Amino acid sequence: MPAGHSTGRSRRNGPRARRRAERRKRLRRTILLGSAALVAVSATAYALIPQDEATTAAAGRTAVQPEPTDGESADEAGNAVPNGGKPSPAPSPSAAAPSQKPSDPPTGAATPARPGAFTASSTAGAPKGKGPALRWRIEVEEGSGVDPESAARSVEAILSDPRGWTRDPAYGFQLVAAGQPVDFTVKIATPKTTDLLCDVVTPELIGETNCRAGHTVVVNLKRWQEGSPQFDGPVEEYRALIVNHEVGHEIGRDHESCPGPGQPAPAMMQQIKGLLGCKANAWPFDPKGTYLSGPRVP
Repeated sequence: MPAGHSTGRSRRNGPRARRRAERRKRLRRTILLGSAALVAVSATAYALIPQDEATTAAAGRTAVQPEPTDGESADEAGNAVPNGGKPSPAPSPSAAAPSQKPSDPPTGAATPARPGAFTASSTAGAPKGKGPALRWRIEVEEGSGVDPESAARSVEAILSDPRGWTRDPAYGFQLVAAGQPVDFTVKIATPKTTDLLCDVVTPELIGETNCRAGHTVVVNLKRWQEGSPQFDGPVEEYRALIVNHEVGHEIGRDHESCPGPGQPAPAMMQQIKGLLGCKANAWPFDPKGTYLSGPRVP
């Protein structure tokens, strides 16, 4: 072969041919890689777009139309309407705040008196009797129609009567006004309230009797106004019997019975249950200062 000449095969295997071949290979790889990337991106977009749209739609529904709560419905615009548009009922006791029980009165509210509301007398008086004065006050149940000032003077007159307990030099009493400390209280109460204060359970005595409960003398309004069918005398005298009998318990006296037919019934006798042959009497002492006693009731 002459010098300076090459065959066709040599030209195909020459440096220039080899560079062109390398460029074609790189181009094919680039095209294949680009196609694969495009396919991958398309698949990813196909997989992601539905999820993003669902998420966006759900978020839009949450923002526009709140889920109705218990006791509510939603209008066409998606707004919550309590009870289908009806007025809301008052909160039930179970909805009270944990720090306050449903049965508790509202904070700062006055607690109503139980079992009845009473008004105390503003009247005060001087000590009566020779003994140490027991301080007392009168209170009248509201709505009873009894004036507390008049009632206070009536009871004071009974306790200072010479036939009353002050006839004994061991006893003394003093009426004090509302707000002052007392040794005992006289309450004039309606029959229903009297039964509650006195814990009356005996059927024949329900609504009928008086009592002493602790250091409270409870006067039944019915008895204060009407007297007793067992007592032969004016209502004022029977009021004296109520006060003398119950205050007698306050100073330590027990029940007594009829000393004999035709004799005065002791003030400490339960005359409302019957006189047993005695004569009705409202006072512990007679006008001469004799104590009107009877057999002690066990």
